[in-house]
Amino acid sequence: MTRIKNVFAQGKAFIPYITAGDPDIATTPEVLKTLADHGADMIELGIPFTDPVADGPTIQKASERALKNPFHMRDIFGLTEKFRNDGYDTPIILMSYANPVFVYGFDAFARDAVAAGIDAALLTDIPPEEAEEYCAAAGKHNLGTVFLCSPTTTPERLARVDTASTAYVYYIARAGVTGARDDLPADVQQALAALKKTLQNPLCVGFGISTPHHASVMARHADGVIVGSALVKLFEEFSGEDLLHKIAEMTAAMKDAIRTAETATEKEAAHA
Repeated sequence: MTRIKNVFAQGKAFIPYITAGDPDIATTPEVLKTLADHGADMIELGIPFTDPVADGPTIQKASERALKNPFHMRDIFGLTEKFRNDGYDTPIILMSYANPVFVYGFDAFARDAVAAGIDAALLTDIPPEEAEEYCAAAGKHNLGTVFLCSPTTTPERLARVDTASTAYVYYIARAGVTGARDDLPADVQQALAALKKTLQNPLCVGFGISTPHHASVMARHADGVIVGSALVKLFEEFSGEDLLHKIAEMTAAMKDAIRTAETATEKEAAHA
């Protein structure tokens, strides 16, 4: 997990999410490189799944597009191997539901993921209370773990999330499924500030972050800002070089907003 630790040591992170194989397996390596070239500090790479219950319509459609061209977990590992062989060090976090990883085998998944250049994984529907076998396999092979917390997470459960996570903690900014939103929850800044005082891990925030302004607000209180549906929406509207151009534009804008917020926060701290 050295690559992830190095990112957080350097400052606030912009973390875009895409679905592997959307719209096809050949496009994903070019998207990964475009993200890395235009400001992504880490990349969350989703494994398409037939029943993505935590995802809203945009990411559900991305899984549907990807699954029109069937491929296997090893094909996803091939994507990340190619990314590394092309000289990219940007950390990659696999996001999946438990079933595909359970079928593959926790130990085999952790071993093969690390061998393919993957830094960490988030299994959306495995709570820390039920993750002992998975966490043991991840620790054995030095695969980072990420667990979720939300506005309704109790202090006792938050402690379990923090203990089980070895890469960062993912804060769900709002209840419900993923999806782009026009505004942010009114109390999210206070919630992030309180969490930062509690957690041992870096704190990253996602769900509903759709604009550079949103990213800027979140970056003032979190270590990383995750953008998924707003980016994945581009895959519905564009293709080919146009898609890569739009991805580059959004990535650069989000990263600039986060960098500006970080600079402003540092100045405020220096004058406090």
